Amino acid sequence: MNPDDTICYCYHVPLRKLVNFARRAKPTHTSRMTECLGAGTGCGWCIPFLVKIARDPESLGSVDLTPETYAQQRKEYIETEPRNTFGGETKG
Repeated sequence: MNPDDTICYCYHVPLRKLVNFARRAKPTHTSRMTECLGAGTGCGWCIPFLVKIARDPESLGSVDLTPETYAQQRKEYIETEPRNTFGGETKG
């Protein structure tokens, strides 16, 4: 994905903003990524990606998907239960 591609669709947060936030804030808890425009607080789809970005912002979060594939996988995720959480557990 490119830096300007959306990671959090609920709040329209691009990869670039998340990476810059992680570089600047150096979050000790990955859940602090929600402080970046609310990312991860909507449907939960982006949480695994936020965790990767928080742990290693220089790798751009290792999002090795095309924007189209990412959007399609999110659509499928939205249609199912359970939901991602920052604690690694799922909620239904």
